[in-house]
Amino acid sequence: MIPATTEILERGTDCLVKNLGIVEAEAFIAAVQREKFDYTKWHQNVFAEDMTLEEINAAAVEYRKAHS
Repeated sequence: MIPATTEILERGTDCLVKNLGIVEAEAFIAAVQREKFDYTKWHQNVFAEDMTLEEINAAAVEYRKAHS
């Protein structure tokens, strides 16, 4: 059974906060809401599958700087 949207949002937010911290999690959410793009396609093109969380974060920070 697929979880309800509110449950998915809650679990996703918890995951972001746990892994990024509240400030970076909010920045991530704001960026996703602000940008008009397909996140799944962007993620597949920008990040290699074997990247660590730290590498993904660094790449995201660089991407944000380049596309601000």
